[in-house]
Amino acid sequence: MDTQIQKNILNKKLDLIFIKFPIIFPLVYGIILFTYPQYENILIFTTLLLLAEPHFGATLPFFLNKLNFSEIKDNKIQYMYGPITLVVFCFLGFFYMNYIFLFIFFALNIFHVTRQSVGICKLFKSNKSEIMFQENLIYIFNFLFFLIGIFRFYIPAINEGNIFIINMSIVSILVITFSIYFLIFKNIESLLTLITGVIIFLPICFVDKPIHAIVMGVTMHYTQYLALTYKISVKRKFEETPIICSKFNFFRIKNYNFIFIIIIYGIVMASISAGSSSSNELFKSLLVIPITGQILHFYLDAFLWKFSTRHNREVTLKHIYS
Repeated sequence: MDTQIQKNILNKKLDLIFIKFPIIFPLVYGIILFTYPQYENILIFTTLLLLAEPHFGATLPFFLNKLNFSEIKDNKIQYMYGPITLVVFCFLGFFYMNYIFLFIFFALNIFHVTRQSVGICKLFKSNKSEIMFQENLIYIFNFLFFLIGIFRFYIPAINEGNIFIINMSIVSILVITFSIYFLIFKNIESLLTLITGVIIFLPICFVDKPIHAIVMGVTMHYTQYLALTYKISVKRKFEETPIICSKFNFFRIKNYNFIFIIIIYGIVMASISAGSSSSNELFKSLLVIPITGQILHFYLDAFLWKFSTRHNREVTLKHIYS
């Protein structure tokens, strides 16, 4: 088989596993959580260390790439003053209106993940009616899960009896919805991409702690983001120095700065998050650091993946399809 054909097949398989339908990650998380509930703290820390925090950290090498320097310079309010203002807001909000601030943080999580799910559907489809169908379903279900999360964990109005009825109703609606979608568009890969975007917050309905509601299904979001940013970063590097990048050299660390940065970021932020569960007030207060990093990730991504901007099409979008 031709090498290029083999490469294209491999890329399609990897895209399916890590971007379109990374269902294996929440499944593994759920199996461990419900089989060994006594190890839930280890599970949370491991997920933060390997997926969640590295995914937030991936914004740094992706954003601070020299291809973006001129764009940053031309848009200082957006890329420099905006983040500084946001950092100030995070610290003030965390320490002076913590409950409201954490609620805003939860809402931003839902919105950010939803936007990425919609964006990924758009990356792999050109049919406008199908894209609209996918987008509406993702928004509707994610907003529904957002409301369920509020009434389960913030305003405890949903009890065990209620949630059982709600879950049965949601599962029935999902099965009907996905069946209708497949009958209309008859594309299994598009269906799998849609399922990923729709069920990413489904754990809100059946886990008993907010942290699992956020982390379990969102492992798919983390994986999608890491796969996309890594692919783009590697192709940017190859475009810059094709001869060097064509030969693997583990010790030439400057060629693997993306991996190096996300590993260090993941270790530092996951450690701070784990330390925040301590009874020590100082350690608890350090949680503002990873939360601020996450909110900066939400903010910057709103601009970096906006493909109506010519710059982003030239330095990012073209590498997704190449």
